[in-house]
Amino acid sequence: EQARRIVKDNGMADKITLIRGKMEEIELPVEKVDIIVSEWMGYFLLYESMLNTVLYARDRWLAPGGVVFPDKAVMYLCAVEDEQMKYERIDFWENVYGFDMRALKEVALKEPVVDVVDPKLVVTDSVPILNIDLQKCTEADLSFSSPFRLRANRRDYVHTLVAYFECAFTRVHKPLG
Repeated sequence: EQARRIVKDNGMADKITLIRGKMEEIELPVEKVDIIVSEWMGYFLLYESMLNTVLYARDRWLAPGGVVFPDKAVMYLCAVEDEQMKYERIDFWENVYGFDMRALKEVALKEPVVDVVDPKLVVTDSVPILNIDLQKCTEADLSFSSPFRLRANRRDYVHTLVAYFECAFTRVHKPLG
């Protein structure tokens, strides 16, 4: 309902049609569309993302010459020294208010963490491990392995690898991202 209000409040109700439903189940009132805009990203870019749905919509409804926004995505990897994080998320399980909870440590190590990283803690360069062109990619491209090499910028410990991503709108008159 907020989307309908935003469209109306901005005087676009005669230009924008909102359709509620699952992409794979709806029918559009037109045969093709010129633009698909979606905020499909999950954490680690692809984990729990909705990109498969965007690719379905692109392949079914995007007109020749049409665009998907954002149209590019890049995932990067770097290494971080963070003793405090290691203590709070990993070593913590050894003594939880006097209880030995090490059995949960394995689970904690497997769970991804979404967090903000202080740039001063990054101890390596950042390298791209995945480039996605949303105009061309397929579902098969989303299952990937990527050889990488990180170069240390200083002599320090590495407590974790950090993955982050950026998305870009490059098919516009002034590219963003």
